[in-house]
Amino acid sequence: MDAPVVFNYTSWAARYPELSGSVGSPQAQEYFNEAQLYCDNSPNSIIPNCAPVYQRATYLNMVTAHIAALNASLNGSPSSPLVGRITSAGQGSVNVSTQMDYPPGSAQWFQQTKYGSAFWASTTQFRSMAYVRGPVSRPNPWGR
Repeated sequence: MDAPVVFNYTSWAARYPELSGSVGSPQAQEYFNEAQLYCDNSPNSIIPNCAPVYQRATYLNMVTAHIAALNASLNGSPSSPLVGRITSAGQGSVNVSTQMDYPPGSAQWFQQTKYGSAFWASTTQFRSMAYVRGPVSRPNPWGR
């Protein structure tokens, strides 16, 4: 069992400088807390967090960046009011259509940002079903 990951803003900011300029430590901590709804950070998590890789910390930082990109005011611009994926866009008189027909935590929800997409792609191994064969009953050779 691994201990839960503790958020480290300095490490997160070094990895995601394009977000850290607009997202301070207290707000990033709140996004990290939310990220734990999508990536199990309990000692019983199937995602390991031990040296030398610290996978769970990396994954939680990816989801934190995803949530920040969806919600934070970045580079002085407010977060986009659009929800979902863009299905069509125009230019004359500007029009954009979006589609939101998927639940949070699904592949499409993660595909809204490059951070979420990277998380979804890299965690495939943890979403795959593992078949465990049950006991095999063998006929009794003595007929009983």
